[in-house]
Amino acid sequence: MINTIYGSNGFNCLDSLAGIVILAGGASKRMGTPKAELVLPTGERLLDYHVRHALDLAQAHTGNHKKLPIMIADNGRGFNLDSALSDNEPQSPIIHIADYGAINSKKQKSDGQIVTGGALVAIESALQTVIKTQPSDALTENQSSWLLVISCDSLIPATELWQKLQSVATQINKNQEADKKVICLTDNSHLYPLLGLYQLSIEPDLRAYIDNGARRVMAFIQPMTHAVPLTSNWQHLTNFNTPADFERACTSLCDL
Repeated sequence: MINTIYGSNGFNCLDSLAGIVILAGGASKRMGTPKAELVLPTGERLLDYHVRHALDLAQAHTGNHKKLPIMIADNGRGFNLDSALSDNEPQSPIIHIADYGAINSKKQKSDGQIVTGGALVAIESALQTVIKTQPSDALTENQSSWLLVISCDSLIPATELWQKLQSVATQINKNQEADKKVICLTDNSHLYPLLGLYQLSIEPDLRAYIDNGARRVMAFIQPMTHAVPLTSNWQHLTNFNTPADFERACTSLCDL
């Protein structure tokens, strides 16, 4: 559970969290199976693992004015959840969302591979879904709220990722840093844009970017990103693309 909810100035950090989206729609060609359906050493599926931790984070949010939506962007695959997690839905809505602009939410190439529109169309859909839940009289103020993005090529829990990034989000909001609208992890070689926070205010710009036919994540986010160094013991918990990568991530998780 969350250990740090209030910042040093007494501000309720969870007030700035508007929703959580779990990206589970990737092709997973090198893995050979959808990453969302990978099974951890505990017997838990990866998607259930992420939803469970997202529910923990959402439960810390229940004292606020509205429920925190948990969105699953699975590119129309319709992954089922463990019934024990689904039973929590009245407290925290768990929603399957279609990618932005998807005509048919699930498409296949002639070789059977799933066609994906990329991560940005899923993030745009999540942003739109969250914004629609905002009260109209509070929408302008809530544009400084954040969407937490978690990808299914990681074992970093939503609770711990939020703890890592929320102090930066609070500082950006406090200082009104309009040029910093994405917060994500980084290591010595690259950013992790699918493990981060996206401010609701970017939605119109992201929609225009996608409508113009662009899909590259880095080209969109780099000018507006605040990077946060990856915790050393998280190094092998993310960016797994092959069975060997996943086995190493599971070993690292067990060693924590």
